[in-house]
Amino acid sequence: MKFVRWTAILALGLLGISSVIGAIPMMLDPNGTPWQMPQSLLDSSPFDSYLIPGIILCIANGVLSLASLVGTVRRDPGYARWVVLQGAVLAVWLAFEIAMIRRVMGLHYLYGCLAVALIVSGIVLKREQKAA
Repeated sequence: MKFVRWTAILALGLLGISSVIGAIPMMLDPNGTPWQMPQSLLDSSPFDSYLIPGIILCIANGVLSLASLVGTVRRDPGYARWVVLQGAVLAVWLAFEIAMIRRVMGLHYLYGCLAVALIVSGIVLKREQKAA
């Protein structure tokens, strides 16, 4: 199923690029100024600045997603598992973020759908690999 694989590729690319683009300003200017994120969003979290969340975002949803993308494009052995893993990592990230900021924003819905798309497409791809 080319459609399912291309869905995973597009989702991984969108997630990877947007995560790196979002994380870099958080790491370079951890007070939230670049994205106009108030420090008050961190009041219910264990973080004093956006530095650590930026690092985690960059690694967990940026670097891991882009590495999974490369494996999916190359059809490396077991790439479907990496697609599922990335969807799960994103879902956990969203759950923790929402719990810590105690707010649901519009992008949470978009990235939640992305997490579901990654998990479902990874499962379908894994089943296809077993059938082949």
